[in-house]
Amino acid sequence: MEVIIDSLEQFWLYTGFASATWQHLVMILLGITFIILGIVKEWEPLLLIPIGFGMIIGNIPLFPGLQVSIYEEGSVFNILYHGVRYGWYPPLIFLGIGAMTDFSALISQPRLMLIGAAAQIGIFGAYILALHMGFMPNEAGAIGIIGGADGPTAIFLSSRLAPELMGAIAVSAYSYMALVPVIQKPIMLLMTNKKERLIRMATPRTVNQKEKIIFPIVGLMITTFVVPSALPLLGMLFFGNLLKESGVTRRLAETARGPLIDVVTTLIGLTVGISTQANVFLSEKSVKIFALGLISFIIATICGVGFVKIWNLFLPEHRKINPLIGNAGVSAVPDSARVSEVVGREADPKNHLLMHAMAPNVAGVIGSAVAAGILLSFLG
Repeated sequence: MEVIIDSLEQFWLYTGFASATWQHLVMILLGITFIILGIVKEWEPLLLIPIGFGMIIGNIPLFPGLQVSIYEEGSVFNILYHGVRYGWYPPLIFLGIGAMTDFSALISQPRLMLIGAAAQIGIFGAYILALHMGFMPNEAGAIGIIGGADGPTAIFLSSRLAPELMGAIAVSAYSYMALVPVIQKPIMLLMTNKKERLIRMATPRTVNQKEKIIFPIVGLMITTFVVPSALPLLGMLFFGNLLKESGVTRRLAETARGPLIDVVTTLIGLTVGISTQANVFLSEKSVKIFALGLISFIIATICGVGFVKIWNLFLPEHRKINPLIGNAGVSAVPDSARVSEVVGREADPKNHLLMHAMAPNVAGVIGSAVAAGILLSFLG
């Protein structure tokens, strides 16, 4: 009888109930919330559902030494997490993004690239605030990139500068990407008047195939000669775009923007979620990171819209830009551009801004990668 009791006691110690804490329950509830938002609200379900389910997996209480935890070297989840920890997944996602992105809007209206550049001020603004809040320079740089609204870039940079903060930074970045419509719309309405929201822009010129093929080659050389440290992201982005636009590598382009990016997105979301174990994730630093991420995102939106308003002061009437596309300078493609379209059509149902907003939107993708390269150059 004593042997049976000892065996049951041993079994109890190996169950999750014996090791459970209120912190585990908080994280599990947070994971369930992410799943509900992804399913019910349809806020970036391809990201929030894997992250949310990963949070549940990562916070099932474990007995130490079972070789199951994502932080135990050699476990299955630990091996899958290498793609995040060592920055393998983000370049593969950029390959897929490049293969599905049409840069025609940017090629036909290159001046709108400046809006994408202006929105990156949010990254450096959050970097300065993080320094004032007591973070080390490398940590501040990794936190600031959240303002670019680009999850893969945030993971890539934090894996180099502050791997211990990667879980909080990645979850923060993806959360705010999902909340793009909620965060940006009030700022856009607050910063613009009715006359500005009714501005109609000229139809962009048609871009020929030769221009589309030349763009990724020239874009790669210009950006990476300036910021070589951004090569893993920008190299894959422009390579994916060349596969799309060359016309002779359709199978490769379809694989990159289809099965490949789907698999990598699933793995990156799931493993980032699993990495948010309660003992690692629930801390004062995580709260500060979420606050700074929101501030960074708000600054980026304000800078994008504000830049257009200032620019319009110097433009003739027929060349003015609708400031509602200023929010699209963050690189949440194509969600922020869709917000421009929605808010614009609420002001004027016949005014379509999507084709214009896509220019600063794709410029923001390039801009966030360049900003990450700059931070990596100085802080890495």
